[in-house]
Amino acid sequence: MAGRYDYTHAERKEKILHFFGQLLFWGASLTAVVFVAWALVHFSLEKTNVADASMEPTLSVGDEILINTLTYRLRSPRRFEVIVFEQGDAEHSFYNIKRVIGLPGERVQIRDGKVYIDGEELEELVNVDPMLLPGLANYELTLGEDEYFVLGDARNNSEDSRYATVGNVKREDIVGKAWIRLNKFGFVNQMNRKEE
Repeated sequence: MAGRYDYTHAERKEKILHFFGQLLFWGASLTAVVFVAWALVHFSLEKTNVADASMEPTLSVGDEILINTLTYRLRSPRRFEVIVFEQGDAEHSFYNIKRVIGLPGERVQIRDGKVYIDGEELEELVNVDPMLLPGLANYELTLGEDEYFVLGDARNNSEDSRYATVGNVKREDIVGKAWIRLNKFGFVNQMNRKEE
C-alpha cells in the first residue's frame, strides 16, 4: 500500500542510534577516567623509599611511601606534617624526609631537650625523646619567609635543621607531603601520634 510507514525500520534505526550514542558516551567516559588517572599519577604522586632511621618509629628504613606532590601547590606546609624535600646540589641531590616544626617567620630554639616557638614551649603531637643536642637551635633562630625548621622523629638520631648540612628547608626544595606508607599501609601523618 502506498504511503504506509515502516515502523520496524524506524524502531531499528532508533535502537542503532541509541546503541552508538551509548557506545560514544561510555568511550568518552572511559577516556576521561584514564586521562585523570594518568594525570594524577604523573602530576600529583611520586614514590620513594625511606633511606635512614631518622624518622623512627614513624617510618623505618626501606619503607615505601607515596608523596603527594599536589598538596603544597594548593597550600603551604603545616606544623607537624611530614614532608619530603630535596637536599644537596643539582648533581648529587636526594630526598630527605622530616617533620615540619617551625613555620616561616617564626623564632625557633631548643632548650633542655624541648622545642620553643616564639618563646613558647611546643606541645608535641607525636611521641619523641627529649633532644640531647640542640645544634644550631641552641640559640634562637628566626626563619625566613620561605623557610621551615624540620626535625626527624628519632630526635637523637637525625640530621635535620639543627645541623648546617641540612639547615632550614626552603619552600622551593619541598617535593611534597609524605602521604601513605605502602608496605605496611598507613597514612604517614596519622602514625606515631600521642594518645589524646
